[in-house]
Amino acid sequence: MASEMMEALMALCQEKHIDELYLLDRLEKSLAESYADVMHMPFGARVTIDRSTGRFYVYERVPKEDSPLDEEGEPTEFDLEDVTPPDMSRIAAQHAKQEINAIVRNAGREQIYREFSGRIGDIITGTVLQSTPDFTIIKIREGVEAELPHFDLKRFPDERNERPQGERYSHNQRLKAIIIDVRDPNANVQPIRGERSRPSIVVSRTHPDLIRRLFELEVPEVYDGIVEIRSVAREAGVRSKVAVSSIDDRLDPVGACVGPKGSRVRTVVSELRGERVDVVQWSDDPARCVENALSPARVTSVLVDEENNYATVIVPDEELSNAIGKRGQNARLAARLTGMHIDIKNEELAARVVADLRAAGGLAEDLIGEDEEQEHRCEYVAPNGVRCRNMARPGSAYCGIHEQMAAVDAAEVSDDPDSLV
Repeated sequence: MASEMMEALMALCQEKHIDELYLLDRLEKSLAESYADVMHMPFGARVTIDRSTGRFYVYERVPKEDSPLDEEGEPTEFDLEDVTPPDMSRIAAQHAKQEINAIVRNAGREQIYREFSGRIGDIITGTVLQSTPDFTIIKIREGVEAELPHFDLKRFPDERNERPQGERYSHNQRLKAIIIDVRDPNANVQPIRGERSRPSIVVSRTHPDLIRRLFELEVPEVYDGIVEIRSVAREAGVRSKVAVSSIDDRLDPVGACVGPKGSRVRTVVSELRGERVDVVQWSDDPARCVENALSPARVTSVLVDEENNYATVIVPDEELSNAIGKRGQNARLAARLTGMHIDIKNEELAARVVADLRAAGGLAEDLIGEDEEQEHRCEYVAPNGVRCRNMARPGSAYCGIHEQMAAVDAAEVSDDPDSLV
């Protein structure tokens, strides 16, 4: 019987990739604590396991008569007295079972950590096993599970919410998610609530990199590196903006990501459960980049202050609501996409500011002669050396927008990149 137990332990070690000596050493220490408690041994016990037969030997630690004492008056030298019981007690057997289960569980978590700790940022496909009010368990493969947390952050501020707004999951539903964390079972940190019963792998469906990975799966040009995703701004479950560029001038990066009749981007939208995805072209010219980021709104002109990371955008009156978007969403995503503060104004406001400046005599110095009234480009040059791209007003060397900028510079501007004013 004992030999059969040893064979079972060795088979378990091979299956779970556990060191045999490590398991037996842990088991001996655990049984020693259990027997010392059951048999009331004041100085503790020592347990040895015969490696060939699997038989247990229990020894009581008995202090020697001439044993020196430590600072607390406890003996430091002991003799071992064999007190092996004829049969293993039920309590000791239960303790051994719990210890073996703990070792196996920890070994499994260590193996998962070694395999997946280097895959943070990778996309995985799994099947929903269980969904609770706080998290969803996703099966990646046999014996490997991941956690998609969606805790109420008001009740659990130290937890995470990685589920997009409005998404609900059912049993056996297939999901794609991105790995954002793998818990180290040996880390000397305070364990999170319920960590021992929760999977080591943490995945997300709200992370912006999920869109990158989905486009890599659906667009061969992105996977091969011909088309590069330069920036992603996302409000998970509602809308996202993706800025792309191409290293091949003959290839349209937006068209490659959208696909024939929108087939490629439609697949991404389907995986994101209907989240709207806008694909725009990236430009190294900040003004052009801001203009593209505000798509589908039409833009009249853009003036960029690169030093302060600030852009003023003039749009037609009828396009103001489209440029700002519902509750400021379009402007907010454009600001995140470009990394700039964006101030949007309509043409009526710009014309009113210019008219006020003209009435005050602030525009007299830029007038030119009648013989030079032909249409030409604005001569204004920004402090960064970039010349304005607008056309000059009739009878003037400038477009008139810069006077407006001088008037609004005196106003207080929020440092929040999501702000519209």
